[in-house]
Amino acid sequence: MTFEAVIFDFGGVFTTSPVQNFAVFEREHGLPERFIGSVIKTNMHDNAWARFERSEITHEDFDAAFAEESKAAGFEIRGKTLVHLLRLHFNHEMIDALERIKSAGYKTGCITNNLPKIDSKGMLAPEESRETVERIHAHFDHIIESSKAGVRKPEPRIYEMMCEALCVAPETCIFLDDLGVNLKPARAMGMITIKVPFDDVTPSIDELFDRLAL
Repeated sequence: MTFEAVIFDFGGVFTTSPVQNFAVFEREHGLPERFIGSVIKTNMHDNAWARFERSEITHEDFDAAFAEESKAAGFEIRGKTLVHLLRLHFNHEMIDALERIKSAGYKTGCITNNLPKIDSKGMLAPEESRETVERIHAHFDHIIESSKAGVRKPEPRIYEMMCEALCVAPETCIFLDDLGVNLKPARAMGMITIKVPFDDVTPSIDELFDRLAL
């Protein structure tokens, strides 16, 4: 198969995953394992998290709405507490992989679910360099942010928007994401998908390079 483009998620691919931070919080507060994820996945297209990622509600509204949703699930967590957990670290191996792919001549894109006024730099741990985000972004031909586009993964339209922007057919694309739910629509469109593990990005990079014969 001949590929023309590689499309990446950002958080959980070029950085550690927020899910890892959620797990630490859950253990520290005696919450059930994956409790936060279960709240985020409930009514996943129209809940507080989804609406916040599409910039349909303010930070204050999200704070109250997520508190209400999590309380209904058994344990109240303020939305601002959840946002504070988005303190991520870079996966430098993936950054190097992006640079190699770009230098090989492939089109590159990034589809990221993010929050209004809290971009990729705002989700970094304090000790991480904000300039590294600019280095990563410089290697993308196109970036789609959910908070600016008003559409988010796994809504099919956001993948279509990327293909349109890159002028490629889905069948010629490889898409990488750390969440399986975000890979399903891309795969249904015809993209080759690669899931990036939370704890080690090396296997996904190896698979990517193997498919691209790099």
